Amino acid sequence: MIHAYSESYLNDAKQNLAVFFDYAIKDCRLNADLFAKLFVQSGYADKFERGNPAIVSGMSGIELAKRVIEYADPHRELPERIFSEERSDVYWAGWALAEYQWETAKRFKDIFSRIAFSEIISMYRVYHEMDIRHFIEDMNKKYNSAEWEPRLKTIRENRGISQAELSRLSGVKLRSIQMYEQKVNDIDKAQAGTVYKLSRVLGCTVEDLLENPES
Repeated sequence: MIHAYSESYLNDAKQNLAVFFDYAIKDCRLNADLFAKLFVQSGYADKFERGNPAIVSGMSGIELAKRVIEYADPHRELPERIFSEERSDVYWAGWALAEYQWETAKRFKDIFSRIAFSEIISMYRVYHEMDIRHFIEDMNKKYNSAEWEPRLKTIRENRGISQAELSRLSGVKLRSIQMYEQKVNDIDKAQAGTVYKLSRVLGCTVEDLLENPES
């Protein structure tokens, strides 16, 4: 497995993501799953998982949380951080998630599409005193067994485009689009030009449409 950033940055990454979620959910009282979604939508999750030094270790978790919140609501008044010697279940979930993402190189948006952040928080009771390997193993089981929608279908529906319209605008046959969305055909094995045409119409990257871009 090729990691996005050096292990020397991992402790900083785990600490920052722990504080990031803890501040937003505990101090700002934001919904755990909605904030996880906002993390992805803001673009900061992508920067974090790619190991951008400014995001992984260049700023504190609180600073990162404030940027993500301000992305959605620039006028929201944000509270001061409430410090505590005890680490919350949310803090642990952020800490453990950072290691899981680094270890597996999975994208945050893919993780959250199969395992809600609130579910990761609920794992605290069982796993917080165990070796992190047990958490990673169970996360992989959950990830691999979860029902999931193909990325093409999810992005297309989020854009409000029908299959027929996507076919017309991209020049890709309607039947091909249907087969990808029904998981009959593997879009990862499609011709590069086909995926590129779809990505241009949908306003996303080719990587966004692939199910296993790291493979």
